[in-house]
Amino acid sequence: MPDRQPFEGIRILDLTHVLAGPFATYQLALLGAEVIKIENPTDPDMARFWGLEPELNQRAMGTAFLTQGGNKRALALDLREAEDREILLQLVATADVLVENYRPGALAALGVDVDALAGANPQLVHVSMSAFGQSGPRGSQTAYDYVVQAATGIMAMTGTPQVNPIKIGPPAIDYATGTTGAFAIAAALFQRARTGRGQRIDLAMYDVGIILQSLEVTSYTRTGHHPEPRGNSMTNAACNAYPTRDGMVMLGAANMKQYHRMWQALGRPEAALADYEARAAGFEAEEALLGEILSARTADEWEAFFQAHGVPAARVRRLHEALDDAQRHSRRVTARLETPDLGSMEVPLAAFRMDHGGPALRSPPPQVGADSEAILAELGLDATTIAAFRQRQQRAGSARRQAPAIAATGTGKA
Repeated sequence: MPDRQPFEGIRILDLTHVLAGPFATYQLALLGAEVIKIENPTDPDMARFWGLEPELNQRAMGTAFLTQGGNKRALALDLREAEDREILLQLVATADVLVENYRPGALAALGVDVDALAGANPQLVHVSMSAFGQSGPRGSQTAYDYVVQAATGIMAMTGTPQVNPIKIGPPAIDYATGTTGAFAIAAALFQRARTGRGQRIDLAMYDVGIILQSLEVTSYTRTGHHPEPRGNSMTNAACNAYPTRDGMVMLGAANMKQYHRMWQALGRPEAALADYEARAAGFEAEEALLGEILSARTADEWEAFFQAHGVPAARVRRLHEALDDAQRHSRRVTARLETPDLGSMEVPLAAFRMDHGGPALRSPPPQVGADSEAILAELGLDATTIAAFRQRQQRAGSARRQAPAIAATGTGKA
């Protein structure tokens, strides 16, 4: 008997755009949920037009969309139209979860407010993802990943003492928000199974940015000391990045056992300091000594050497080297997306494995509205209504094709 996926039988309506929201629903789609991606046919997910391959962008299948578009069905609705709003509410009545990342108040302005959604389905889990949340003095403001990095203090602590502030490389807040969203949905569904009650979830990227600095938040509120940009240096010299004969190696001899093993392996046990306080006080001298020693070999040699002695260490790699690593291939953290239309690429799955019914890619990302008519038929709409819907979609599609090309970056929905 095949393994049952954790979220089989759960229907999720995905009204999100770009990265954080689509990633949240993608994580659940990988685990068996039926996810219906709902987009305006004249203004679809901007991620469809975002990527380094112009031909895919022109086909509204940019790599930013392909990254988290798999295992989803696609329905095109223009919520400015009364007929399409009615279709949405009919779908809500059949759904378990609705996820949207409209600016607070924007969805209600289209005629779909909280009361309308709850009225259509009192057991609905309604997730509102936004930049700053549904309340507070910043609630009406908009932002993207990098704007939230600036607003939460992450940029200010990133960089070197000489060059700062600096945005961290990948859109980590977006993906952390998506992961948090998937966790929140799972928690709400678990609670609903016990209580029978629906739930509104207010998820803010800003809040996620604060949570990502949990250690720094506690330290600052206790001591008043701001976290300063330190570049590749940590608070102890045995947890720094050092130049070697051909590249950089990152040391991670954090605890005292690892620290003593490091100096023992280097043949300098007398250089080991007594405790964490002494290590912090002796940072500069220890950094200079380690820098001199580590310059004698290559980064690969040092990585192998330290790991063989139970000391965390890694050569600093570029992305292509990390993806080529045999460890990555052994973990099934990505899946091969290969279709005649889209070509071949690797897309992420999830950052965990399960013995039974784990994350799996079953279908490629869909074109805008690819499943519209099938979904309407499943709702019980008659042939005349579906034909009228088809005509509206064709007019909308024609308008979209005649519109100027969209060049977009970002991580939210106005």
